[in-house]
Amino acid sequence: MIWLQLFYSFFKIGLFGFGGGYAMLSMIQGEVVTRHAWLTSQEFTDIIAISQMTPGPIGINSSTYIGYTATGSVWGAALTTFALILPSLIVMLILYKSFMRYHNSQYVIDIFSGLRPAVIGLIASAALVLMNAENFGFPQSDLRQFIVSVTIFALVFVANFFFKANAILLIVLAGVAGFLIY
Repeated sequence: MIWLQLFYSFFKIGLFGFGGGYAMLSMIQGEVVTRHAWLTSQEFTDIIAISQMTPGPIGINSSTYIGYTATGSVWGAALTTFALILPSLIVMLILYKSFMRYHNSQYVIDIFSGLRPAVIGLIASAALVLMNAENFGFPQSDLRQFIVSVTIFALVFVANFFFKANAILLIVLAGVAGFLIY
């Protein structure tokens, strides 16, 4: 039964997860942690961290890890990955045929203008999902962890946003800092 539920959940996420992997994270968390309880919130956060560090899109990486974790099988990983990309494959084949015919249409231009704010909202939602106690801690329970987490976050944000630092270098440095501090 879990196989069918995994396929359905990730097919649905793939079908309605506009905006890429980061925009899908809140939907994935809702299905995997809240609705089905296949993972705890801590396990989900760990999987997201691993998915960010490994090559490839975060949505596909996280679905692969979640499929493996939920079933304990490589087949579960393959199933969730396939279920996540299948809607995109189907939709892209259909859209490609239509878009090539109507790409200069004002209706198509207007549709894309309406989708942009929705995609930005989904990405912002994913960012807020990751700003939780597992990543930052609570100032009331562990003030040191909270201060260190917020400091690392702020330094990486400034280095990336203002100085366009290499993201891989920032990930490695944050990992080293976490290892040395904790």
